[in-house]
Amino acid sequence: MNVLGDVTRELLGMFLADGRLTLATLVLVAVVAVLLLTAHAAPLVAGLVLLGGCLAILVEATLREARHRHK
Repeated sequence: MNVLGDVTRELLGMFLADGRLTLATLVLVAVVAVLLLTAHAAPLVAGLVLLGGCLAILVEATLREARHRHK
């Protein structure tokens, strides 16, 4: 049972290490879900929004980390 707890803690630590990154990803997924379910957007449009959002989140996180390390 101890091993299972350790694995669970490590997995949660990996996904929740950067709160901003996690929150931004969850918000992006929620926006895409709303687009699909309520606005009846085409899957291609939703996929492009998801791709663009992921790239924007990645660039923002990279720039934030670079600024933090530069100081």
